[in-house]
Amino acid sequence: MKRTDREDDGRMTGYIEVFGHGGDVETAASRFGGNAVEFLDYSANINPLGPPKEVLEALQQGLQSVLRYPDPAHRGFKLLLSKRLGVTPEQISVGNGAAESMALILLALAPRKVGTVEPGFSEYRALARQFGAEVLHTEGREELNWQAQPEDIEQLIEKVDLLFLGQPNNPNGVQYPVEVLRRLARKAEESNTVLVIDEAFIDFIPISQRQSLAPDWSKYPQVIIIRSMTKFYAIPGLRLGYAIGSPKYIQAMMEKQVTWSVNGLALIAGEACLRSGERFEQDTISQITRERERLTTGLQAYGCSVTPGEANFILVRIPEPWTASTLQEALGRRGILIRSCAMYPGLDARHVRFAVKGAESNGRFLEMIGNVFERPEHQNDEPAKIDEASHQQQMEYGLKQQGGERL
Repeated sequence: MKRTDREDDGRMTGYIEVFGHGGDVETAASRFGGNAVEFLDYSANINPLGPPKEVLEALQQGLQSVLRYPDPAHRGFKLLLSKRLGVTPEQISVGNGAAESMALILLALAPRKVGTVEPGFSEYRALARQFGAEVLHTEGREELNWQAQPEDIEQLIEKVDLLFLGQPNNPNGVQYPVEVLRRLARKAEESNTVLVIDEAFIDFIPISQRQSLAPDWSKYPQVIIIRSMTKFYAIPGLRLGYAIGSPKYIQAMMEKQVTWSVNGLALIAGEACLRSGERFEQDTISQITRERERLTTGLQAYGCSVTPGEANFILVRIPEPWTASTLQEALGRRGILIRSCAMYPGLDARHVRFAVKGAESNGRFLEMIGNVFERPEHQNDEPAKIDEASHQQQMEYGLKQQGGERL
């Protein structure tokens, strides 16, 4: 197959991100060999502690629920969630992961123009285009840790019907100050634009340091907040997320939702997550904070440039002559999967993202990556083979994910 420029500059990244996300151990196994479940996966940002014990116990006790249809109104989960968040059930929409909430917002509101701030979660662009919207974007600046200037985002808000904003943003893990969020929310109201704030990773940040409009959300009627249960509570195989917004938006979303899109076991797990208590949350935040600092120090010692984020992942620019593609290849052959960020608009062929895991895994990871960096011959590893269909999927995806028109 003819190589493209995106392959030549390292942006095709070894064909691992076939579907545009991390955590695809099946594709990794097809490329590098071995058992998919045995990969040490640093490409997916899941709580290294695993689910709370209450969740596993509730799932075991609730297995018989597979004989019944799940509650299509998600009443039990919504009630617990509303008490925790201080909102009414009518202000909550439950989805099959945060991604379904994004899709329901687009289906319900049918925006003609959608804005994104790049680099950002690829699903914003992909879903917007899938539902027929034109995508406009503004880009963050390296000197601002890949955040965009507030005035640039305000200009974008004026030109679109809906804007997605990650908080903390993926892949850089950085939060906008709450004062900036309030400023953007006021601009959204002036412009009659819906501001969708994606807080999928905010639970990994200490409560005192979270920058969120959720505590006084009702002051900002044009804001919809999306959150995920998947990452923090380590239930990616069940898929559970939710959105907070005005009843008119929530009702419109629910009218577009496929009945029973959220399965019964996911609802059982969600209720158990909310009952799991503060100890699990505190232990998670403590470990993520400690291990993120450890990874940052270790990677900087190898010549990497690390963006000072606050989430359970870190954005890294690796030293020359390495690229995301060659490092992904070298580590993949050694059973470690990483996330290339070379295809993110605004970033380059040397950007990668690493999840923050537990102490033992991080020790193994730092040892392995140090070994690879210190032996340049690893860059000359013969490329592993992958089936032609997966190769074609990756090429098509890369072309689709180029960020829309830049303002």
